[in-house]
Amino acid sequence: MTGKSGDNGRKPAAGVPIRSGEDIAAMERTGKLAGQLRRELGRRVRPGVTPLELNRYAEQFMKLKGAKPAQKGYHGYPYAICAAVNDCVCHGMPDGRALKEGDLVTLDFVVEWNGWMADTAWTYAVGEASEEAKKLRAAAFKAMSRGIVEAMPGKRIGDIAAAIGAAADEGAYGIVSQFGGHGIGRAMHEPPEVSHVGLAGTGLTLKEGMVLTIEPMLTIGDPDVFIAEDGWSVMTLEGGLAAQFEHTVAVTAEGPRILTL
Repeated sequence: MTGKSGDNGRKPAAGVPIRSGEDIAAMERTGKLAGQLRRELGRRVRPGVTPLELNRYAEQFMKLKGAKPAQKGYHGYPYAICAAVNDCVCHGMPDGRALKEGDLVTLDFVVEWNGWMADTAWTYAVGEASEEAKKLRAAAFKAMSRGIVEAMPGKRIGDIAAAIGAAADEGAYGIVSQFGGHGIGRAMHEPPEVSHVGLAGTGLTLKEGMVLTIEPMLTIGDPDVFIAEDGWSVMTLEGGLAAQFEHTVAVTAEGPRILTL
């Protein structure tokens, strides 16, 4: 879940929590649980299924595992997952509409387990998607993957953004700039803010032990957005399709460590 905030942990000058190896291992256990749920949800995305049904499954899954949906109740948000369909970029509220053949749906959620959080999102094609939708989805995955490669000690936030931008430019896709990644750990949103639009060599220098989300949102056409009347759903202004992929990633001496596989 995109956003901004911050709190605890051992913090360098920039106020960004630095996690120990033990902390990161604990977060990875939460992240693996989030990855399991992501796969189970993906198996259930099909024509005729409603986002509310997917939400109920996710909440039950977490409860059975002894985990909690961290975003439920966050600033009053009432659901265990976000479900963004087609021109909804992020923070879509699950509803009772049946998903249709060719839809794109992004499922985004934060699992809290044993005091640690993990955040992940995935865009799924409902049935057989159009070639346009398939290419967008592939580009969004590539953008996330290239951003993750840059999450190394000594690199900077702008290096992540530049890698994402280069991937998006290959297909002439827009990148939503109003929302980005964030630190995560004991709280859902911690410093640093991880902009997905920026220049290489700029921004905060990454240090070993930082944990952050990399979650670019790509659009067909103009990336400008607005917030719908529900107060949550972020929609493309021109009605173009959107896609997003997200992993929680630890910055380690060995390189990026994806915690939500």
